[in-house]
Formats: sequence, C-alpha cells, structure tokens
Amino acid sequence: MDYRALRIVFMGTPPFAVASLDALVRAGCQVVGVVTAADKPAGRGMTLQASAVKQYAVEHQLPILQPEKLRDPQFQESLAAWKADLQVVVAFRMLPESVWNMPPLGTINVHGSLLPQYRGAAPINWAVINGEKETGVTTFRLQHEIDTGNVLLQAKMPVAPDENAGSVHDRMMVLGAETLVETIKGLASGNITPRPQESMIASDLKHAPKIFTETCQINWDQPLDKVYNLIRGLSPYPAAFTTLEGKTLRIFAARKEYQQPTGSPGSWLTDQKTYLKFAAQDGYLMLDEIQLQGKKRMPVADFLRGYRFTA
Repeated sequence: MDYRALRIVFMGTPPFAVASLDALVRAGCQVVGVVTAADKPAGRGMTLQASAVKQYAVEHQLPILQPEKLRDPQFQESLAAWKADLQVVVAFRMLPESVWNMPPLGTINVHGSLLPQYRGAAPINWAVINGEKETGVTTFRLQHEIDTGNVLLQAKMPVAPDENAGSVHDRMMVLGAETLVETIKGLASGNITPRPQESMIASDLKHAPKIFTETCQINWDQPLDKVYNLIRGLSPYPAAFTTLEGKTLRIFAARKEYQQPTGSPGSWLTDQKTYLKFAAQDGYLMLDEIQLQGKKRMPVADFLRGYRFTA
C-alpha cells in the first residue's frame, strides 16, 4: 500500500510536535485532520494563544479539533467523521481507549527515549540528569498502559557531556520527525514487525516521571558530576535552583572545577567581579548563566556588575 493513501489524523500541541507534523506534510502524507489543545490565555494581556500545532495547521489549511475533554461524545463523533486509517500522537495528552483504538491501524506515538527505558512525561530531562551518553526516539503502538506498546522503529543519538536538555530536545525533534515518516512508510509497505517491549528489557528500567519543583532544588551534598548533570538536565526549563542570600537562584549553565572545597557543600565563593561558584561534595560548580529571583536571566559577569552582596 502507498503510504500517501493512508488517511492520518495528527495529535499534538508544542513545537516538538510541529516538526513531526511538518515532516508528514512534506512527505506527501494525507493528513485529514489535526487535534490539539484549546487556546489558552498568555502574556500580560492574557490574550488567547493558539498552540504551535494549531498555528501550523491554520497556515496549511488543515482541519482542526480542540476538545476540552477527549471523552466528549461530540468530539469523538467529529473525530470518527475524518475516517482515519491511522492516528499519530506526538507530545499530547493521554488518550482514552475509545480514541486510540478508533482507526483500523490504531494509533502510534513518538516518544523521546529508547523504550522501554525512560517511560514517562520527561524522558529527555531524565536521560541528561542521569548522565546518559546515548538516547534516541521510539515509535510504538498505543495500548492501555502508558508508553508500553509494541515498538515499531527506534533511532539512536549521542548525548554530549556538556549538552543540556534544550539542545537534546532540538536535535531529537528532528530525529523523531524523520523516524515517524519512516515508520508510516514501513507500516504501509508491511516491512515493520512490531516488537513487544517485554522482549527488549535487558536491565533495570529507568523511569522519566514528571518534573516537580522539588526535583529542581539542588542538593549540594552530592558529587559534583551529579549536580552538574541535574543542572544541564533541567536547562533551559524549568531550571535547577538554589538560594543566594535568601533569594532563589536559577542556574542555566555552569562548569565543573575539580578542587577540594574549603567550605561546606552549598557554600559559595565570589570575587564580586568575574566568578561565582558553589561547593559540592568533591569540587566547585562555576556558574556561567543564572537568574536571581526578580531579575532577568543573564551571564554571571553581568549579574556581578549589578549585584551588591550583603555579606
């Protein structure tokens, strides 16, 4: 079967999903409709803001549905009217079975890890936080338990030791889009054999739960490498944080300095001109880019020029 004959419904919301939608359109896939989040108030004026996926769909004159609730019978009726052969989900909400099981070919998802490792909401962040040297993307069929469906295709990518979650995200966005197109071509031609994830588990599973505020708070009484990986794994968003003179200090970029600290973990040193560094268990973290509570994000040197220490 020619993959371009498949009627595809795409579901997604953020820019990460736009890359995959654009790849489908450029490949000549027949995208018969797009499902995305409802417009949300944003900015100082709290004006309604369309999702990145909706903006793309409008520009390319693709039909759009924006359900508040995915179990809404009216939404499901409208979705069924598109008569999709296949649904594609990229960075969207959890779907009820009545939605993911609707098309004859089911629903496939693009996930930002090499499943079964890093199932969950934040696979990119956790792979970097855990110091992984390699990650990748997986396309798989949705089933009842989240991120557990049969694997269709996987593609690997290296993670550089100084790379943060933002740059991994941007590269993975492209890799995921390419892998999705290859998956759809393979499904249409019958060249893909789905693999149960149970047959792929070779070691302890690492998970990727949602990132909460407590996840982002730095515990300085840990090895320097672990603190460094937490910072790059949470950069640029939501960003790891500590405190400086009673105020929250978010850290976006830093360097490791392997020198036995003179003070206790969490203590800091500065010349008030060029450097600000915090002590970890076995070295210092030299801060490069930060944001103090109530201030803008900036390089440390700029921050030090305008900040007056109380101590």
